[in-house]
Amino acid sequence: MTQSATTEPAGAGRVQRTTRDLTRAAVSGWLGTAMEFMDFQLYSLAAAIVFNKVFFPGAGPALGLLAAMATYGVGYVARLVGAVYFGRMGDRVGRKRVLVVTILMMGASTTLIGVLPTYSQIGLAAPTLLVALRLAQGFGAGAEIAGATVMLAEYAPVRRRGLVASLASLGTNTGTLAASGLWALLLAVLSEDQLLSWGWRLPFLLSFLPLLFGLWLRRSLKESPVFEERPDVVDGVAVKAGELRTAVDEETAGALEAGLRQRKGRAFFLTLGLRFGQAGNSGLVQTFLVGYIAGTLAIDRSVPTDAILYGSLIGFGTVPLVGMAGDRWGRRPLYLALSGLTMVLAFPLMLMIAHGSTVALTIGMILALNIGVLGLFSLESVTMAELFGSRTRFTQLAVAKEIGGVLATAIGPVLAAALTAATGSWWPIAAMLVVYSLITLLSALFAPETRGRDLVRVEDAV
Repeated sequence: MTQSATTEPAGAGRVQRTTRDLTRAAVSGWLGTAMEFMDFQLYSLAAAIVFNKVFFPGAGPALGLLAAMATYGVGYVARLVGAVYFGRMGDRVGRKRVLVVTILMMGASTTLIGVLPTYSQIGLAAPTLLVALRLAQGFGAGAEIAGATVMLAEYAPVRRRGLVASLASLGTNTGTLAASGLWALLLAVLSEDQLLSWGWRLPFLLSFLPLLFGLWLRRSLKESPVFEERPDVVDGVAVKAGELRTAVDEETAGALEAGLRQRKGRAFFLTLGLRFGQAGNSGLVQTFLVGYIAGTLAIDRSVPTDAILYGSLIGFGTVPLVGMAGDRWGRRPLYLALSGLTMVLAFPLMLMIAHGSTVALTIGMILALNIGVLGLFSLESVTMAELFGSRTRFTQLAVAKEIGGVLATAIGPVLAAALTAATGSWWPIAAMLVVYSLITLLSALFAPETRGRDLVRVEDAV
């Protein structure tokens, strides 16, 4: 007999899930997020290393790299569109159906990039097809991490919700490390001619294997118990607001309508604020600092990239520990502690990075990554799901993640580059870390404590 692992204390109307169901959901969420970040990292590295020569050879080195990176950027536009489209679908017909579609879109698009003809074979049609696949990849990825987060949070036993939901954050580390490792291996064993002729295709073609496993896993996954328990879901589909009176009993309809009349928006903007610290700090630590250290500080690029690698490996311990701490002491205290600690350490850590030895630089980047990025990411995985009501949770969470990501992660490195160039110093980077973390700290102060909240409730937490 398999041990029971219900999402809430057992009682009337509660959908039961076994430990095996929870394990399947956890692996599914981790794998999907890993695939998302592996796909994007595979593409970003290929865009920087070979795509300018394979798909844009006539543009010259500089313009070719610009064109290759532009095809990388269009994926982020598609992500926001996918977040809206699939988020609404997930709230209406269930989380499972959407997660099957998103993993198929991401995996198939990535695999097909590996069989694309090059510019020398079909001319301008080659980069056109590349952009089309990049758009499809981003469209599916826009709801993947949000869907995995929602599914894990809604599946998890209430007392272990933070730990279980944090597995979505672990997937980001797994995917990034896998993609980086594949490219490092190719660069080490293949000549440039071999890499340009056929070697660059291997990482994309190999992504077909986790796609098959992930697709099999998700097709056999049971629907989120919270979705099935929702009083507005009839025969697996959410009832439209205007049809509640005819679809459910009068008492239930009245309670639902009261919840739906709640003024929306506060939870969404609080979520954006909570997202800003993690996303902004990530853009600075994982993207901008690597280029700044190598270019401005003239330190070998392997030093900051190795520091990110070590920090990511340590993150496999940081993420679940923060998840467990949030389950024990609550989300708000951990948010206040991590964002406050990042603010206090921002200038000392940047001083270590800018003027310290290689060891000091490495320690500084590891601490910044684990405290200001991965620790907050672990909390984000569960807190966002708990802030939103069940009827619009998928949509609001997906859109908040993508908007926050674009505003903070995409714009932050550009602003940091402008400020460091204008001042000739590292202090604007530390100041931006303080500002991003302050936004998250203030958001946590105004947000309610969500630990233990009943996720079936249709209204937002605020």
